[in-house]
Amino acid sequence: MSKLDQQCIDTLRFLAVDMVQQADSGHPGLPLGAAPMAYVLWTRWLRHNPRNPQWVDRDRFVLSAGHGSALLYGLLHLSGYDLPLDDIKRFRQFGSKAPGHPERGHTPGVEVTTGPLGQGMANAVGMAMAEAQLAAGYNRPGHAVIDHRTYALVSDGDLMEGVASEAASLAGHLKLGKLTCLYDDNRVTLSAATDITFSENRALRFEAYGWHTLSVEDGNDLAAIDAALQAAHTETARPSLILVRTHLGYGSPEQDSFKAHGSPLGADDVRKTKQKLGWPTEPEFLIPDAALAHWREALDRGAAAEAEWSGRLDAHANAFPELATELRIRLRDELPIGWDADIPVFPADAKGLATREASGRVMNAIAPRLPALSGGSADLDPSTKTALKGLGDFNPPSSRSEDPQGSDGGGWSYAGRNLHFGVREHAMGAVVNGLAAHGGFIPFGSTFLIFSDYMRPPIRLAALMGLHAVHVFTHDSIALGEDGPTHQPVEQLANLRAVPNLIVIRPADANETAVAWRVSVETRDRPVVLVLTRQDLPTLDRGKHASAEGLRCGAYVLRDAPDGKPALILIATGSEVGLILAAAQRLQSDGIATRCVSMPSWELFDAQPQAYRDGVLPPSVGARLAVEMGVSQGWHRYVGDRGDMLGVERFGASAPADALLREYGFTVEEVCRRAQIL
Repeated sequence: MSKLDQQCIDTLRFLAVDMVQQADSGHPGLPLGAAPMAYVLWTRWLRHNPRNPQWVDRDRFVLSAGHGSALLYGLLHLSGYDLPLDDIKRFRQFGSKAPGHPERGHTPGVEVTTGPLGQGMANAVGMAMAEAQLAAGYNRPGHAVIDHRTYALVSDGDLMEGVASEAASLAGHLKLGKLTCLYDDNRVTLSAATDITFSENRALRFEAYGWHTLSVEDGNDLAAIDAALQAAHTETARPSLILVRTHLGYGSPEQDSFKAHGSPLGADDVRKTKQKLGWPTEPEFLIPDAALAHWREALDRGAAAEAEWSGRLDAHANAFPELATELRIRLRDELPIGWDADIPVFPADAKGLATREASGRVMNAIAPRLPALSGGSADLDPSTKTALKGLGDFNPPSSRSEDPQGSDGGGWSYAGRNLHFGVREHAMGAVVNGLAAHGGFIPFGSTFLIFSDYMRPPIRLAALMGLHAVHVFTHDSIALGEDGPTHQPVEQLANLRAVPNLIVIRPADANETAVAWRVSVETRDRPVVLVLTRQDLPTLDRGKHASAEGLRCGAYVLRDAPDGKPALILIATGSEVGLILAAAQRLQSDGIATRCVSMPSWELFDAQPQAYRDGVLPPSVGARLAVEMGVSQGWHRYVGDRGDMLGVERFGASAPADALLREYGFTVEEVCRRAQIL
C-alpha cells in the first residue's frame, strides 16, 4: 500500500469518525473497518460521474449496511458529489444532506434508502436484473449501450435477514454475473460478536445459492481486494460475494467489540484511534490536499466515461433509430404516445368479472405499447392474472425446464418481461424497488392481499423513496371463501392506508379497474397498490351511473338521490359498491333519499380540493354508512360523528363465500337495517 493510498483511506475513516463524534450519534465501527475496500472499489473499479449522479450507464453502488452512512457520505464528498463539507459537519442534523441513514432523493449519489438490513442487498438484485433486461432488449452486436455493474456493501446483519436470503437465492438462480457484493465480514453486530448467533459457513451457503465466492483474509490488503474484484468481473455466469475479513472499529480501543458499532467513540478514544493510525488529532474533518486531489480524479474519469458512452449511444441511435427512441423514452421515464390506446371499455354485465381478471386484460392491452411495464408474481400469476402474454420470461437464456418456452409461450431470455420471483414475497417487494430505482421500468409485483404483510418493509421504503412501482394484490376479502382466516385479509387495507405517500386503490368493477391502471401508470412520484377481487363483480352500466373516470378523484357520486338532496349517504369500496347500490334501491323505495358513493382510494380523495370533497360528502348530511370488508379503523373521518361503518372486526372463517357474506352481515337487509337507524 502506498503512502497516498493510506492517506486516502484514513481521510475516509476519520471523516466518518469526526462526523459521528460531532453529532454524538452514529456508527463509527463499520467505516473504520470497511474504508479500504470502499477505497479500492471507488477509485479503481466503480464507473460513475459525480457531476451527473443520474448518468444512465453508471455502475450502481448500494450501501446495504446503511448504518455505516458516514462512510458513504465521505465517499460522496471526497469524490466530488454535491455534498458540501458543511453538510458532512451537520451529520444527522435536521436539514443536512447527511441524514442518519442514506436517503434516496435527499443526498446526490445515494441510489436507494437503506438501513433496514437486507433491503439494500435485495434492491441491488433488482438493479442487476434491470441492467440485464435492458441490455438484452436494446444492445446489438457492436452497440452495447447498456453495460454497467451493480455493487453492494453488505454486513453480517444484512446476511442474517431473511429478505437477503430470498434475494440471494433468486440472484443465483438468475445467474446475475454483473452483481458483486462486498461482505464486511467483521463478525460483530450491535449487541455481541456473531459467534453467539451466526456460525454458519457463509461462503458455502452462497455457493449453494449459485454464487461465486472469494475470500480476502485481511481487509487492509488492497492488492487482495483489487484481485478479488478483478475475479468478480471475470466471472460472468454467477453473482459474486467477496468475503472481506475486517475489524469493526479498526484501530480504536474498542476494535472488534460491539461497543464500536452504534455509539460515538468518545473524545478520548477518537484521539487514541487517530494516534494509533498515525493521523493528526487536530483539526477535525481534516482532508489533506494530496488525498483530495487523488479522490477527485473521479471527476475526470467520470466525465470521460460518460462522454465515451454518449458516443456509443449516438452510434446506436444512428444504426437503430426506432429502438433507440424507445430506449430514450424509457430512460427519461416518459410514457410513449398512445400507450393507453388499447385499454378496453367493458360493457355493462350483471354477471361481470373479477377485478383481478379485468386487471389482467388491461395489463395485456397496455404492455405491448408500454415496454417499461415489467414484473411478476410470487408464484401466483395464474391466480393474480398478471402474466404478460407473449412477452417472454426473464431467465438466463441457457436455463432449461420441462417448459422451455416459458409459462407464457414467449421463451426465456433476459429480455423477457415476466419476472418470476418464486415464493419470495419479501424479496419481490425489494427487487421491485431496485428495478424502479434503477430507472427505465414501471415494475410490478403481485400476490394475495394477505401476503402484503410479508412485503410491508419494501412497500414502506418505496413510499419513502417516492418510487414508481405498482403492487397488484388480489383475493382481497373474506369473500375468497373456503381457504379461511389464514388467507382472508381483514386488517391489511388499514395497514396499507396508514403508509404515507402510498396510493391504495380498490376498484368496484372492470371499468374502475381500467382507470386504476391508468392512474397507476401515470403516477410518477409514489407507489400504487391495486386491491382486486377473486370473485366476479357486476360491470356497472355507466349509462345509469357516473363515469368510472371518477376514480381519479378517489371518491365520486356513483348514483344520487333523485333530487340531488340525499338524506343518507352510503359509501363503499370494491366489491361492496354493488351491495350499496342494491341497498339504495330498497331504501329509495322506502322513501329514504340515498346517495351512493364509490370511494376506491382514500389518498386520491384526500388530495382533492375541499369544495370537491364537500360536494361528494356534504357536511350537512350526517347520516352516512360506510361498507367495506375490512376493519373500521380510519373510516370515522368519512362517516363523521353521526355515521356508522359495516366492516369486519374479527378474523374470517372457512366457508363458501355466500355463507360468509351472510354470516358477516354483508347483505342488502343488513345494510338497510344499519342505515335506517342512523
